Amino acid sequence: MKSIRLKQMEEYILEHDLVSMDELRETFKISMNTVRLDVAYLVNKGSVCKVYGGVRSNPNKNLIPFEERQTKNSSEKRCVGKAGAALVEHGDIIYIDSGTTTMYIMDFLEDCKNVTVLTNSLNVVNRAVLLPNINVISLPGTLERKTNSFVSADTVRALEKYNIKKSFMASSGISQTGMITNSSPPEYEIKKAAITNSQEVYLLIDSSKYGKSAMMTYAEISEMSKIVVGNNVDSKLLELCERHGVEAILAQPEEE
Repeated sequence: MKSIRLKQMEEYILEHDLVSMDELRETFKISMNTVRLDVAYLVNKGSVCKVYGGVRSNPNKNLIPFEERQTKNSSEKRCVGKAGAALVEHGDIIYIDSGTTTMYIMDFLEDCKNVTVLTNSLNVVNRAVLLPNINVISLPGTLERKTNSFVSADTVRALEKYNIKKSFMASSGISQTGMITNSSPPEYEIKKAAITNSQEVYLLIDSSKYGKSAMMTYAEISEMSKIVVGNNVDSKLLELCERHGVEAILAQPEEE
């Protein structure tokens, strides 16, 4: 069906960022005329934009302001954050990625001792003020207001100096093939550095993120130690985790 093909084509472009018209024709086994019509539809929708010889994801469309993202699925995100916090042990050095789900980890660390938190997230730093038992290292950078995070080349260099026990990563979406993506180009290198310098890497997402792709792929599912997700997630994500030997932790709703 055309609607399914359009959705798959959109996800393909967002996952690969930049593709040629010929690549789309070969991938989806359709005529060049159909490719042009489909691309025109996606361009009009605003999720992609035309470039010479091809099409690419539209960065202005993909990055939704932090405040808007924060209110979406906030209850589930808090539950995922709580489940992520349960993975933190006394004495850990952890990295908490900037995101509307990962920030909730801080709300459940009041009983942890001698834990050091590295972060470039303004929201994580603000929450840490209320926790005198937590050592906080705020990474340098310029405040990116759409993500409420500090980003720069200095952010990456500072992060690379630390031996991180556990990183708690955020994502704009995880594709059906296990590509973990984000919508903010300035944060791409920061996320890559966090993964490289961590012994264990945990992905924290709400259930709506599965089957979605954003502009840049910063990791694959096989690079994750565990994935923490809301308990009503699509079973296909659980199957994907099983195929790649990645443990999936289902965050349970908080009791009323």
